Amino acid sequence: MLPLDSLDSCDLLIEGGTVVDGSGAPRFAGSVAVADGRIVGLGELPGMSAHERIDAGGLVVAPGFIDAHTHDDRLVLSSPDMTPKISQGVTTVIAGNCGVSLAPLRLDRAPPPPMNLLGGRDWYRFGSLGDYAAAVEADPPSVNLAALVGHSTLRAGAMADLGAAATAREIGRMGDGLAAALEEGAIGLSTGLAYPTASAAPPDEVTALARRLVPYGAVYTTHMRDEGDHLIEAVEEALGTGRSAGVRVVISHHKATGRENWGRTEQSLALIEAARRSQAVDFDVYPYTAGSTVLIADWIERCEKVLVTWSEAAPEQAGRDLADIAADWGCSLRQAADRLQPAGAIYFQMDEADLQRVLAHPRAMVGSDGLPHDARPHPRLWGTFPRVLGRYCRELGLFSLEEAVHRMTGVAAEVFGLADRGILREGAAADLVIFDPETVIDRADFDDPMQPAAGIRRVIVNGEPVWDGEAWTGRRPGRFLRRGKGGNRLAG
Repeated sequence: MLPLDSLDSCDLLIEGGTVVDGSGAPRFAGSVAVADGRIVGLGELPGMSAHERIDAGGLVVAPGFIDAHTHDDRLVLSSPDMTPKISQGVTTVIAGNCGVSLAPLRLDRAPPPPMNLLGGRDWYRFGSLGDYAAAVEADPPSVNLAALVGHSTLRAGAMADLGAAATAREIGRMGDGLAAALEEGAIGLSTGLAYPTASAAPPDEVTALARRLVPYGAVYTTHMRDEGDHLIEAVEEALGTGRSAGVRVVISHHKATGRENWGRTEQSLALIEAARRSQAVDFDVYPYTAGSTVLIADWIERCEKVLVTWSEAAPEQAGRDLADIAADWGCSLRQAADRLQPAGAIYFQMDEADLQRVLAHPRAMVGSDGLPHDARPHPRLWGTFPRVLGRYCRELGLFSLEEAVHRMTGVAAEVFGLADRGILREGAAADLVIFDPETVIDRADFDDPMQPAAGIRRVIVNGEPVWDGEAWTGRRPGRFLRRGKGGNRLAG
């Protein structure tokens, strides 16, 4: 590529738009020039010739959104068009969350819940992160992907009994597997301590593994042990792991569940804010008051309502209220849940005031936490980022457009070490979204959850258009993004 100051032509020139660069700085009118997959000009670019031009008049040009919390490990392989993500402006996904990643693990048995959210044993065929990365690179998706290593995945590969604490030898095996994955470019470790696959793991087990992250500058993300009655204790445990191991902590989908715990995010956010004075702590959030995962009978009574998203035993029940299913079957909610297994569910259990409090925090990243393989998924899979922009930014004024974009781009890039993503500047990767700030909104809902958003006009990944406002363009320029030793981003 020619030196930037010598360029007077480019592959693509986006002109006439309002640029929101992802840094949190005020918007400005200007153009964006792209060549060889990189941004080569920004601002007033008189005389710039281009192979292709896009008129962005009346639209916002921003960095492509970074989905800070996904379960897209399999989706990038099974559906590389990645339509649920590109249709809402996402250009990079962080996979391997909640302790569950496809790699490194080969299974000869059915994966235990929640590992089955990614598929059956045939999908757990990658003995190393390198094998998984090679599969992604051989048949690339339309988005970039960075991968966390799941604690439950490591446990399943090292332990016979996931209901027990790991022995020193088993922790050693897990640590070696984690270190190998970090050498191959993993960006960190995730845990799902609320799930049966990891709930028996004591803090010392987790801390021992988190220490293996230090030489790589990698992150520790956690679906905490509890988000209800013991929310504060769970936050303290997560912070303690970060302090003891000396690593950055990311708390996943921060919330307070169960009506009796509504309002407790005021305490939890104060605790996080106090901790940030002496350690690196961040969190992500999705803009809904319902969560979704596998169907767990013990969680039912804490919810206002439970919708079934899939069931192997009774697939025809997907999309129905569990209470209606139980009434039809003449049994209790718990008995209905048992008869549906294995299954998934949407849990209505949070308060809107808590959600807005968490969303409004200046360090809150946005993560969809969508489950792409559910028969009737939570609408967050298709609607998260436009919902933040349309409902919470434009309609409710919870934050400015610049702040909304910053926390969907620049903050996530900083936290996960994506050095050339998340900010529009000369030399950065040309991941871009062009949207209408007056009309952008989610259209997916709980009745019709797989609907593209409104107002997303163009999406560009590594300089190539992947979404034209109506459909996938057929291009798949995504890359597997790796973290190197010391935390430096390698080419990818």
